[in-house]
Amino acid sequence: MKFETEASGEQSALLALQRATHATLHLLATELVDLDLTASEINALANLADGHGRTVSELGTAVGTRPTTLTGVLDRLERRGHITRGTRAGDRRSVLIELTPTGRITADTIRQTVADLERRALGNLSPAQVDGFHATLRALTKASS
Repeated sequence: MKFETEASGEQSALLALQRATHATLHLLATELVDLDLTASEINALANLADGHGRTVSELGTAVGTRPTTLTGVLDRLERRGHITRGTRAGDRRSVLIELTPTGRITADTIRQTVADLERRALGNLSPAQVDGFHATLRALTKASS
């Protein structure tokens, strides 16, 4: 079944986004196969690649999932030596997620692969087109919250 908008006859933006997401995840998994990580683990490490620790709640927001769902991902990353869980100074109730030295190397590999893919995929678009794409993603994210 093909969903089309009435005005333009183009395929639904949401379905096109889903197709692009699957294609992108497949490409990332192929390019990062040697890391032996799931898409969720790649997403978590990519969001920690800037070197800033995050609470489970902050990381959950960044990766787009609930903290309870993120727990299993963090358990696997911790077992593999990519992250540590500690407490934030001044707030012992918050669990702080930080990269280990091995996690930093892995996260940097992921960050570089994502940046290369973005350059290849979006390199022919104008800055205004890329800005419009980001505005669309923000609108879809806001609508789902």
